Amino acid sequence: MISGTYLLSGVLLAASAFLFDNGSLDATSQTFVWCVIFFFASAGASAAYLTVSETWPIEIRSEAIAVFFAIGTIAGALGPAFYGALIGDGSSRTGLFIGYLVGAGIMAIGGIVEWFLGIDAEGKSLEDITKPLTAATPAPAAAAG
Repeated sequence: MISGTYLLSGVLLAASAFLFDNGSLDATSQTFVWCVIFFFASAGASAAYLTVSETWPIEIRSEAIAVFFAIGTIAGALGPAFYGALIGDGSSRTGLFIGYLVGAGIMAIGGIVEWFLGIDAEGKSLEDITKPLTAATPAPAAAAG
């Protein structure tokens, strides 16, 4: 699901970039296209977030989630400056076109990476995916002599 939603979002964003660049989209159709893209992207991102958090031992899971959240927040804080640079003075669509293609590429790369490195976590308990740090392994029984 994660790789499929990321790849689909990337392909749809790239298609919308070309439609935007050649002037085929008005405000309403652009908004509709983005709603469809974000529907799939948010499902993939939510599933990826949960899967990543489940791959950490339970004792440090909340810390791992906090670190990933902080990194995402810092990256998100840079978004307005980056987007403003892409818009420029508004006389050309080329900057936004390139930005949309960069975003599409990042989504596609995320989907490909997940396809090859993702963990098959569905239907499994968290402890089956990652053993707790406090899990004790029973000592082997002594041989009867």
